[in-house]
Amino acid sequence: MILKLEHIQKNYGTKTVLKDCTFSFEKGKIYGLLGRNGAGKTTLFNCLTDEVRADGGEAFLIDDAGSTKPLIPSQVGYVFSTPILPDFLTGYEFIRFYMDIHQGKRTPEKTIDEYFDMVKMDKEDRHKLIKGYSHGMKNKVQMLCFIIARPPVILLDEPLTSFDVVVALEIKQLLRELKQDHIIIFSTHILQLATDLCDEIAVLSEGNLQQIDHNLLAGKDFEERIIELLKDDNAHE
Repeated sequence: MILKLEHIQKNYGTKTVLKDCTFSFEKGKIYGLLGRNGAGKTTLFNCLTDEVRADGGEAFLIDDAGSTKPLIPSQVGYVFSTPILPDFLTGYEFIRFYMDIHQGKRTPEKTIDEYFDMVKMDKEDRHKLIKGYSHGMKNKVQMLCFIIARPPVILLDEPLTSFDVVVALEIKQLLRELKQDHIIIFSTHILQLATDLCDEIAVLSEGNLQQIDHNLLAGKDFEERIIELLKDDNAHE
């Protein structure tokens, strides 16, 4: 399975955020999407999920049989940097509802408590209102949504920065296990996190996507190469 982007463009007034994003992402790999703050990483994710409409270009999903179809929102799981969840429900109520609407699609089948156990959420916290959750707890609930729904494409927008060290390590291991059946794109501006977790690196700079040679990931010149690509990108939030 391949996610193929062709000439994705997005402008906000006279400002061009995405100029010509063309790239292919393969199943079985975790891709790190690197870029400076304001480079357009979140905008690209929003275009892929139809949260905002791109001004040009298309995204396609090519299945294992070679069939090519336009990417649709239901094929994308999006973990937002700022979680968007129903504050009037408890975590347990929301996940139970989410499991019900994905009945028959979940692989493998697990109980609701087994799902919560996966992200190490305390039993008493599961029954508290989401509005009282910390940022990290809300991100755990977001993580459970794509674990339950298992969409082919998973977009993660800076999700690990709110976790403590132990939970972050556990989530990293979980993502490594999930990547065999999914296309995972991990947006971050933290270089060490990208090199630790990701199989491939894509840099978003000046509105374009560029893949970094995989062999450079373990090389001593990797940081210098990334800095060279990004230092002239004057985009900022």
